[in-house]
Amino acid sequence: MTVLDAPADTAVPAVRGQGLVPVFVKLKLTLLRNGLRLSAGRRAAYVASLVVTVLLAAVQVIGLVALRGHAQAGTLVVLLTAVVAVGWAVMPVFFPSGDETLDPSRLVMLPLRPRPLIGALLTASLIGVGPLFTLALALGSVVAVAHGAAAALFGVIAVPLTLLVCVALARSVATANVRLLTSRKGRDLAVLSGLVIAVGIQFVNFGVQRLGSAGGVSSLAPVADVVRWLPPASALGAVESASDGAYGAALGQLLLSVLALGGLLWLWQRSLVQLMTAPDGSTIAAAEPSAGRAGADRSRHFPLFPEGRTGTVMQRSLRYVVRDPKTKSAWVTALAVGLIVPVLNAVQGSGSVYFACFAAGMLGMQMYNQFGQDTSAFWMVALSVSSTRDAYLELRARALALLLITLPYTVLVTVVTAGVLGDWAALPGVMGLSFALLGAMLATGALASALFPYSIPQDGAFKNVVPGQAGLAWISILLGMVAAAVLSGPVIGMTVWLHVADHQDMLWLLLPAGAAYGTFIGWLGVRLAAPRTANRLPEILAAVSKG
Repeated sequence: MTVLDAPADTAVPAVRGQGLVPVFVKLKLTLLRNGLRLSAGRRAAYVASLVVTVLLAAVQVIGLVALRGHAQAGTLVVLLTAVVAVGWAVMPVFFPSGDETLDPSRLVMLPLRPRPLIGALLTASLIGVGPLFTLALALGSVVAVAHGAAAALFGVIAVPLTLLVCVALARSVATANVRLLTSRKGRDLAVLSGLVIAVGIQFVNFGVQRLGSAGGVSSLAPVADVVRWLPPASALGAVESASDGAYGAALGQLLLSVLALGGLLWLWQRSLVQLMTAPDGSTIAAAEPSAGRAGADRSRHFPLFPEGRTGTVMQRSLRYVVRDPKTKSAWVTALAVGLIVPVLNAVQGSGSVYFACFAAGMLGMQMYNQFGQDTSAFWMVALSVSSTRDAYLELRARALALLLITLPYTVLVTVVTAGVLGDWAALPGVMGLSFALLGAMLATGALASALFPYSIPQDGAFKNVVPGQAGLAWISILLGMVAAAVLSGPVIGMTVWLHVADHQDMLWLLLPAGAAYGTFIGWLGVRLAAPRTANRLPEILAAVSKG
């Protein structure tokens, strides 16, 4: 018999006497209070977030109220509600540490039955800045679209229903994925949320530009006609339908949100029972010995790499890209943004094929702070560096590992951008300029890694510099990028001259010139950084081990 199957008379007396809801509300408030007591910085961050949320909610309510009577108010209301609902669904996945009560596995050993537990957790979940913001959205939306007594009556039901559907959606998603979110893969997913934000900003920017050129919110009316039948936006859509006198449609839309709430609570209860009764990976026997042999075979997956230190360092660098959450996040973000920016601008017709150089710049930044990526494990690297030659081989191998990804990717982005714009004549010149920029960034990145190393903390998805080293990070990146632009000057000047002198037929010369210049300047930067690395090993080790 599991704890969820325990009879009711085995419940904790205090809980049995006063019910689960007040107990969990007090628990949520206690967790919040104790968390704020940990540090003044945490209190300041919470107060600041609360003030910002209240201000945004107030501005949101005022803006929605001002839309009352506008022809497109209903379209905007249902679309905003849908966006907020999507946010509720994905936030627990990408930010699992935002609410300590999202992990119901901590309640496994308590004699609690799932149905009353869900009610208590749902009530406790209504405490926070997120529910406050959603409540303000729902209230403002009802005021914007409600006209008449019937619509007001539907609005009284729609406001709490919208909030409950959003909270239940977040809870059901979090409970269904709680074991993933508390595992290493879940931490990787949280770190990669930076990618979602970066990519999302680019698509939002693209959507806003398209919206402005398509005639405003009215162009979204067909989308809104579909969304208004999807919970929880259907609850607010019911208010608008009641205002128009379509009471049958209003009842149907409201019923859809009610059914969605019931379905989410059922899924939540099912996931909760499975979570609190089924064994997890920690209780399953270790893998068979054959898996270990397979892992040993996987360690020889780089047969084409050179022997000795160069091949070993290249393998280590590439494994960091695959396995280390922070390194993986930086690489995937650079790969995604490096493609999105030039291609989206090309699709809009406002870009240039030279925007493809942005990809080389984004990937070249991965050469900066090479030793900081190793964190405290850099001491093993430091022990193996006893001369300038060793330092040169270390830096060269790291640069070669980076080039294995950046070179074909730069070619890909350049070809795609040129294809979208139809400017194939400029392709060789842009590719040569990208190669020159990439070589310059490899050179400055190697020097910056030796002169301005800093530690990357492992705790926190969005902490990329330990406290006290932010100045080093800014110096390393900003001065390095400026130096890379200066070092690329000869190829940039050659490009400008060919265009000004109307020698477009000779732009193909930039491809071999840029490739040769980038190779030379990258090699020179690594050669200059090697003695500085060998001489500053103690300082580098002390700097990168602070996280």
